[in-house]
Amino acid sequence: MNDPRARLREMLAKPGMIVAPFVFDCIQAKLAASAGFEAVYMTGFGTAAARGYPDLGLLTMTEMIDNVRAISRAVNAPVICDADTGYGNPLNVWRTVREYEGRGGVGAAHRGPVFPKRCGFIEGKQVIPIEAMTHKVRAACDARRDPNLAIIARTDALQTGGWDDVERRARAYRASGADLIFVDGIKNVDDLKRYAEKLGDLPLVYNGDLIPIDELKKYPFKIAIHIGTMLTVFDAIRTTMTELRRTGRLSIGTGSGVFEDFIRLMGVGEFAALEKKYAD
Repeated sequence: MNDPRARLREMLAKPGMIVAPFVFDCIQAKLAASAGFEAVYMTGFGTAAARGYPDLGLLTMTEMIDNVRAISRAVNAPVICDADTGYGNPLNVWRTVREYEGRGGVGAAHRGPVFPKRCGFIEGKQVIPIEAMTHKVRAACDARRDPNLAIIARTDALQTGGWDDVERRARAYRASGADLIFVDGIKNVDDLKRYAEKLGDLPLVYNGDLIPIDELKKYPFKIAIHIGTMLTVFDAIRTTMTELRRTGRLSIGTGSGVFEDFIRLMGVGEFAALEKKYAD
């Protein structure tokens, strides 16, 4: 099956959990697919960071959908996408879904913080009323042209209203048509267990790396998006730049074989074959 949206639906219908590592550019997405991951998650935090901004609602929909399109073209794996707040009211959400769908996204995660939004792990969030978010969820579902596009309703209400508010919102969003429910801001194992206990009858998304994947698979989550990949990329680049500045050399260079791996991943051989095919 070559349609990434249909493949994601098929995976969601089966028992088990899909693991989608955070990616914010095409190289990371290609590496994730090469490593065998069945899906990737285009992070809004990482997309903003790659453009030099914090995740505080500073990126536009245009910048986000440009990244959706690039990553979706780079890999055949389903690309689950952060769609922030939907960039406005229900009409904006409707357009956002159309744009994400048109750029190749397989799932769009919408959330309901007060603008300007903040990352779910950054303090100081406020969330819109539950009724306003249900309108957004309905608009997102109605906007789909492809029924296989997954609508993910995300709530950041744990920090602001506690578990009672989270549960009310999650069930209301599911009743409004959301395919998956995503409670963000899970910061400790107790919260992770409570998430599973309170909402385990719903199709859930978990964001974090509190426990190993094999242990996480014992919980009733359908998708786990793994933030650790983004943090590891950041730390590796920081370490590399510091090492080069301090010592004037790096342990990995052109003689290490990594460059050959790099050009192989980027499909240089395939493009060379095409060039030969179409040569005069």
